[in-house]
Amino acid sequence: MGEIEGTYRSLQTPAGTRLGAQYNTGISTLEPGQSLGSAMGAGGKGHNRGLQICVQGLDDAQEFYDLESKADGQSFYSEVLRRINLIESDYFGLEFQNLQMNWVWLEPTKLIVKQVRRPMNTLFRLSVKFFPPDPGQLQEEFTRYLFSLQIKRDLIEGRLNCTENTAALLASHLVQSEIGDYDDIADREFLKINKLLPYQERVQEKIMEIHRRHIGQTPAETDFQVLEIARKLEMYGVRFHPAADREGTKINLAVAHMGLQVFQGHTKINTFNWSKIRKLSFKRKQFLIKLHPEVHGLHQDTLEFLLGSRDQCKIFWKNCVEHHSFFRLLDQPQPKSKAIFFSRGSSFRYSGRTQKQLVEYVRDSGLRRTPYQRRNSKIRMSTRSLASDVPKQVSRGVTQYCNALLLKVTFPNTGLNSINVLPFFFYPVDSTTDSPQPSPLNTKGPLCLSPSFQMSTLSLPGQAPSPLQSPILNEVGTARLEEDEEGSRKRYPTDKAYFIAKEILTTERTYLKDLEVITVWFRSAVIKENAMPEGLMTLLFSNIDPIYEFHRGFLKEIDQRLALWEGRSNAHVKGDYQRIGDVMLRNMCALKEFTGYLQKHDEVLTELEKATKRVKKLETVYKEFELQKVCYLPLNTFLLKPIQRLMHYKLILERLCKHYAPPHRDYDDCKEALKEVLQSSLIRLENFQKLTELQRDLIGIENLSAPGREFIREGCLYKLTKKGLQQRMFFLFSDMLLYTSKGVTATNQFKVHGQLPLHGMIVSRYAYECGLVVLRPPYEVSLEQESEDDMNSSRCSLDKQSHHRANTTMHVCWHRNTSVSMSDHSLAVENQLSGYLLRKFKNSNGWQKLWVVFTNFCLFFYKTHQDDFPLASLPLLGYTVSTPGDSDSIHKEYVFKLQFKSHVYFFRAESEYTFERWMEVIKSAASSAGRMSLLVPKGPAEMNGGS
Repeated sequence: MGEIEGTYRSLQTPAGTRLGAQYNTGISTLEPGQSLGSAMGAGGKGHNRGLQICVQGLDDAQEFYDLESKADGQSFYSEVLRRINLIESDYFGLEFQNLQMNWVWLEPTKLIVKQVRRPMNTLFRLSVKFFPPDPGQLQEEFTRYLFSLQIKRDLIEGRLNCTENTAALLASHLVQSEIGDYDDIADREFLKINKLLPYQERVQEKIMEIHRRHIGQTPAETDFQVLEIARKLEMYGVRFHPAADREGTKINLAVAHMGLQVFQGHTKINTFNWSKIRKLSFKRKQFLIKLHPEVHGLHQDTLEFLLGSRDQCKIFWKNCVEHHSFFRLLDQPQPKSKAIFFSRGSSFRYSGRTQKQLVEYVRDSGLRRTPYQRRNSKIRMSTRSLASDVPKQVSRGVTQYCNALLLKVTFPNTGLNSINVLPFFFYPVDSTTDSPQPSPLNTKGPLCLSPSFQMSTLSLPGQAPSPLQSPILNEVGTARLEEDEEGSRKRYPTDKAYFIAKEILTTERTYLKDLEVITVWFRSAVIKENAMPEGLMTLLFSNIDPIYEFHRGFLKEIDQRLALWEGRSNAHVKGDYQRIGDVMLRNMCALKEFTGYLQKHDEVLTELEKATKRVKKLETVYKEFELQKVCYLPLNTFLLKPIQRLMHYKLILERLCKHYAPPHRDYDDCKEALKEVLQSSLIRLENFQKLTELQRDLIGIENLSAPGREFIREGCLYKLTKKGLQQRMFFLFSDMLLYTSKGVTATNQFKVHGQLPLHGMIVSRYAYECGLVVLRPPYEVSLEQESEDDMNSSRCSLDKQSHHRANTTMHVCWHRNTSVSMSDHSLAVENQLSGYLLRKFKNSNGWQKLWVVFTNFCLFFYKTHQDDFPLASLPLLGYTVSTPGDSDSIHKEYVFKLQFKSHVYFFRAESEYTFERWMEVIKSAASSAGRMSLLVPKGPAEMNGGS
């Protein structure tokens, strides 16, 4: 981005008057008991009267600081940081109200008395200045605590505008953080004394109802949940600056991590990303945004906004300068050298570390904070009481204390059950960060998981190895659900159409999350590193952003309809809401507006692939992003989701039409909606996606996605060599056959050993009596016969790589000794599913509620549907699915059993329909007798026509 600067004329003003300040006569500016002479001498050379300044913390506690009269903003802020021991300090700042009662940030490089008229009578507030897009980037628990207090302050002041439901959810987490687990009397007393929302009385019962669900959450968890919810709101971190556009329409300007935002009321109407802005400047009350010519054309490259005064204009411009520097620059900007005689433009520059420098500083310096005591904590220990030797005081440090205790108790033992010594949440604490949540952009950081779960893909000593990415869904950190499931099930309608409609809702939630991988997470990654060419940025995000915005509204509409159908929302509203066809018809018609966008997906995939080969920085960002947990599938798979979703709508509507009889009131709408579903062929796009995915996973071949080449099948076979049978991974295309091996590589790739053209190839089956076997089915060779290198390779790759990279079908085929065809891939696309399931604990009657997503032959497990990345995964290739037998001692309905060798899992659905759907989609992904029989060589009798 080009230079950001301000331009203004130097005006003659009375001594001591701030530029642009209102001239006020007749009002004393003296401190109480201060004479005019002493006031005039306060800034004199011979006088060194100190300043006593009050600072209000984010917990509303006020403290006084004694400073020198000539102290600057930085020395003041440093003293505040020293007292509260805040390490990630650059996210914060001190603010005060100016004469116009606007909150203004204290500038570090200027004297305090030059910025504040009466500093000893002014209340300064510690506040969050820079809101990162992802709370996982905050590495200190104390920092996240302060951020949650900022969200609390914004809620109270009405700055964080959101729906009443969301506000109640946020308030419930804040109550959990303050007083612990739900108690009716304590909740009412707390909410009576403490105001969390402007309209708290109206939603108090809802707050308490939601709070009841948070039993067992630690303060650290509640802080993280508050930030996770808040960051998804449009008003997250937004501070309005009232302005008007050229037509005089009243608007609000704001600045955030991604750029400038324009609001009309509380509705965001435009966003100008930093990559689109060439220059920001101001002239008197005019605020000017100069865009790059390619964004709006040569004749519309400057946007003008009018603010209330020159001071307000300059304040907003300074905020923009600081946000741009903090989030976009790699290093701290150098101060501009002062001109000797005169200068044009402001010398203001951001003073502090950039976000990149701050993250690296905290991570690399090895700083460790001491456990801190939370002020005015009222937390009851009830469900969180640990053991008699745990200190009774409730502090933020108790989490780390319990982790240390768990480490001490657990690791000498080999069994998982030993973790149950303490019923507390466990997550790893390493030497570089306190964060229980990884940053989506930090590829060098340690592997950390959510504090509420510890999902491991590696087995503990003394335990049988789990098959590839099988989740060790242990009891630690999860809620055992011994709830009255029969009673809860009675709340739901029994009509099959309701559960079909609910499938639309649950899969739409997953679909929107998948779109966010591109529109939010990947965009943030490429913007942060300025890695993507502007033309490709426009093509990619102008293509998918409108689709994402449409489906946000669509999801809300479906959610509201299901709430009415269940009778749990707006019970007073009269009407026939036990149908979904009208909602589908309305939105399928609206989707036709995006025909042009959907037709560009082929171009987007092609251009992105070309750019990653041409631009080294983009290739690096692309690879690093694919290793993030949020990117749980190969990245270009997410680009196909809009086309795949059309197919899902078609299949679901067909199911509804088949269920309804023609006279049904919902039948005609569903039929019409089915006609309106856009038709689009996925075959060519799926083939291109698969070829580009393999290109990244194979070493030793170029231009795999050549025109006309089609992927047919991939699978694991044993090749007869001089050293005997060696495991190899084979890839069959329309024009050639590749075979590869998997060595110990840091990139988890397969190395190409042979490339055989199909043209002129003769394929035949050798007779067994000749004693020759060229391709032998792998399951006839035991796992113990794998070479030592291969065994080490699998362990090494699982240890070093992110979870999803070992979940691609080629890696699963390698470990499970099976194969997958392109037709199987197409079938898997049709059978995507998501929803809540109950998973049975091993050797226990307890059930654990998980949000489960099925896609790409794999089950992905989340704690709730709001989580951004899966906590564990279970590839299904090679598994069998069935209903429990008598020996399993499962006495519940709608339970299905997954088994691969000695690994067994039981899951329970909420209804007969959802049970049948899960069985259907899992059978489509697990190994079938028909597909496996293709690999089994016929015996001599069969080859000679014997039965």
